Amino acid sequence: MGLSHDIRSAINPILPYLPHILASLLLLSYVKAWYGLRQFRGPWPAGFSYLWMATVVGGGRMNIKFNEVSKQYGSRLARIGPEDLITDDPDIIRHMSSARSTYYRSEWYAAARLDPYVDNVISEMDNASHDKIRSQIAGAYAGKENHHLEEDIDEQISSFISLIRRKYLSSGANLRPMDFGRKAQYFTLDVLTKIAYGDAFGYLKRDEDVHEYIETIESMMPSITFFSCVPLANNFLNRSWVRKAFGPSPMDKKGVGKLMGVAQRVVSDRYGANRKEKMDMLGAFVRHGLPQRRVEAEVLLQIIAGSDTTATGVRATMLYLITAPRVLQKLRAEMDDAEATGAISSPITNAEAKELPYLQACIKEGLRMHPPFTGLILKRVPAGGDVIGGQFVPGHTRIAHNTWAVQRSTIYGDDPDMFRPERWVEADADMKVKMERNLELIFGYGRFGCLGKSIAYIELNKIFVELLRRFDIEVVDPTKPLWNSVNFNMHLQHHQWVRISEREARQSQL
Repeated sequence: MGLSHDIRSAINPILPYLPHILASLLLLSYVKAWYGLRQFRGPWPAGFSYLWMATVVGGGRMNIKFNEVSKQYGSRLARIGPEDLITDDPDIIRHMSSARSTYYRSEWYAAARLDPYVDNVISEMDNASHDKIRSQIAGAYAGKENHHLEEDIDEQISSFISLIRRKYLSSGANLRPMDFGRKAQYFTLDVLTKIAYGDAFGYLKRDEDVHEYIETIESMMPSITFFSCVPLANNFLNRSWVRKAFGPSPMDKKGVGKLMGVAQRVVSDRYGANRKEKMDMLGAFVRHGLPQRRVEAEVLLQIIAGSDTTATGVRATMLYLITAPRVLQKLRAEMDDAEATGAISSPITNAEAKELPYLQACIKEGLRMHPPFTGLILKRVPAGGDVIGGQFVPGHTRIAHNTWAVQRSTIYGDDPDMFRPERWVEADADMKVKMERNLELIFGYGRFGCLGKSIAYIELNKIFVELLRRFDIEVVDPTKPLWNSVNFNMHLQHHQWVRISEREARQSQL
């Protein structure tokens, strides 16, 4: 009782000044946050709190906003948070991600733990553990253990064509509009599930969002993007008691818990006494020693990382093609000449597609104009700090990739904001190498590079030829937005309404 009285007696004289004390402490915390990176320019609110960054990533246009930051405050390093910088300098990005780099993963990666109880190859924070798991699964992503990879992709392209002819083929005044954005994602999901698990889930055959996957991803990506960028929020989310109290369960009927249950079912028959062995990606994971629970986490990641990004590559490039008549005409002329001379098969092979220079230029230009993944991929500077471009960057600072801005570099010429595939054909040998090295950064770099890049390119090499050799594809209403597209690390895109008809010049041949 006496101690309590003494405490009150000590506090009472301070009470009138308490608001001023709290305000001073808050101001001091803001000044401290700003001071460490005071030499770097950026939006002034970004230096004091994460409110500015949270607002940007929550607005669905983070790719555009961060591009504006690099333009206004400097492309090498600009400030976007209390301990955060962003770069669109390719050399800095390579420096951070090289095999011998001492930079390490920030909390940004932890937010990619889609199964909140088990890490995957992206969310694994420890570099040594990440390198080990990556080496175990790299062969599977390269397609080395799936001897029918191309045939499996061809099968899903055939299913896509069948869906169009079955439900969405227009003729004359008979309009049967198709949301190309949604169907492109059905296509990449069926490709992924076929080559990874041996059987396509049937998005194209059923023409529906199987397991409500797309609905789930579109609902969760804004929060994942927020948690990936704000360290305090991420640290709270990953506390064990929070996961235990609020985390999803494979028994859930909706959301990520339902997808966890799907992953469990997909994986379950590959383990145990009666396990099935298949020459697919999942079989490769098992053969390389991944435990069952870890494979379940990788499967959950695969469905997102292996389908959404490639879907964006398909729908964005197709949009650029059908809204650029000159480019489309030139691409079709190359395709038709190749077919007439027997240079391409039906379906086209990956090797044949690589020999069509204008097709390759269109694919590269589509990826450059609309990089499928624009997450900040924040890495931390080593404890001792680093000197970048003559500026000292304190240890533990987070540095983000500005992928969108990297692909609008003047290395591509004076018109980097324009879709012009000719730049890839006109460039001399040295410049083309520089451009291609720059383009490759959309897939990450070095030890953190995208594992599924080669599979994505096979899909892109095939899909445009197989659709455009058969169909005329037009925008339904050019007076309206060409699609509904928002950006939360990845692009969520639909309502890309098109009219598809049999290609008039080819009807008698196909």
